[in-house]
Amino acid sequence: MTASKGLEGIIAAQSSISSIVGATLTYRGINIDDLATHADFEEVVYLLWYDKLPTLSELTEFKKELNNSAELPDEVIKTIKEYPKDVNTMAALRTAISMLAFFDPDVQDLSAEANQRKSKRILGQISTLIAAFYRIRDGLEPVKPDTSLGYAANFLYMLSGVKPDKISEEAFNKALVLHADHEFNASTFAARVTVATLTDMHSGMVSAIGTLKGPLHGGANEQVMTMLEEIGSLDRIEPYLEEKFANKDKIMGIGHRVYKQGDPRAKHLKEMSRQLAELSGNRLWYEMSIKIDEIVTSRIGLLPNVDFYSASVYTYLGIPMDLFTPIFAISRASGWTAHMMEQYSNNRLIRPRAEYTGLTYQEYIPIADRV
Repeated sequence: MTASKGLEGIIAAQSSISSIVGATLTYRGINIDDLATHADFEEVVYLLWYDKLPTLSELTEFKKELNNSAELPDEVIKTIKEYPKDVNTMAALRTAISMLAFFDPDVQDLSAEANQRKSKRILGQISTLIAAFYRIRDGLEPVKPDTSLGYAANFLYMLSGVKPDKISEEAFNKALVLHADHEFNASTFAARVTVATLTDMHSGMVSAIGTLKGPLHGGANEQVMTMLEEIGSLDRIEPYLEEKFANKDKIMGIGHRVYKQGDPRAKHLKEMSRQLAELSGNRLWYEMSIKIDEIVTSRIGLLPNVDFYSASVYTYLGIPMDLFTPIFAISRASGWTAHMMEQYSNNRLIRPRAEYTGLTYQEYIPIADRV
């Protein structure tokens, strides 16, 4: 047996949820460009979970069910208020999701019907959790979900207490759609490995969130914004990049392990960044992103990934930088739950082997004879 570092090139399982072929990403066979242009996030979730686009009546009922699942138990809110003020946001989310398992009546029921009910609760509650944590941390009371709003608008409302304008709602909806699923990324695979043991979905969510927490996965858009702030102005971009090129340093948000011809999601966020820049009257982050993109593409031929422009989009929406990765988790929870349900439906324990590289034919030496 020969190891493949990082499992690169290994087909770990079959899945009908999403596919990456060349520069094309599809959810259940529908091109991401069509979904990002036309679909509500709730439509995409329905598609990922039920393998079809909903009718109008199905979508209306589905939105109602998600909205009705968004409330948090009082005990969870009370616990969040006891978190240390400087706690890592992803650690806060991971702990709160684990606690939600205590209050889910279906937590140990692994039937398909129970898993669908749990998925609705998980997706409904995760955005409420993140908004509540943010407000509590800032000394504010959580804002209760508004059942009259769509999923994207409701999160922005719970975060600020103000209903968002249409461009902001559209931008955040698009970001949720684009991040919803991405084949066997690290966090999705972690969730599937976890539930393959036939543990509960909340445990799978905790594994996924812990995996997304790492800077090589979910933290990239936060690092993009850190880079933009560090550069600070258009005239400092070229010297900054020249130093990066000379040192062969990684430029955050640029390049992708799977997409060699460019990430198909990036162009949608690029356009939303432009629109939000115009709306805010502050074009700096957008113009800096464009200039970095152009220089890096011309010099080393690498193209931006989904994280590159999402950083400026979230900043224009007034979202704090340390919430970027938790917001990624809001969207990806739709894909995680879809993959966990798929894993349960045709389960086999995921148990790979290792290529052994240690010593062989060693003899046991009694302790008195060891030196």
